[in-house]
Amino acid sequence: MKKAGKSKTIKKEAKQKITKDMTLAEAVAKYPKTIPVFMKYGMHCIGCPMAMQETVEQGAEVHGIDLKKMLKDLNESIK
Repeated sequence: MKKAGKSKTIKKEAKQKITKDMTLAEAVAKYPKTIPVFMKYGMHCIGCPMAMQETVEQGAEVHGIDLKKMLKDLNESIK
């Protein structure tokens, strides 16, 4: 008798390490390799007091940056 089993699927790792909800300071502290990416996008405020409270999403919005593209680049930088 053949046992019915669950089919195995290969899941692509979709979990991001840097998310839109992280503060800028948290992202930079955990992943220093992101600094050049933030600079490339004109976010030179990564060391300012606002970076402690401002999320990646808020920073992107304030600076008129495409959040999806920046998150992709940030996560690519830490692979």
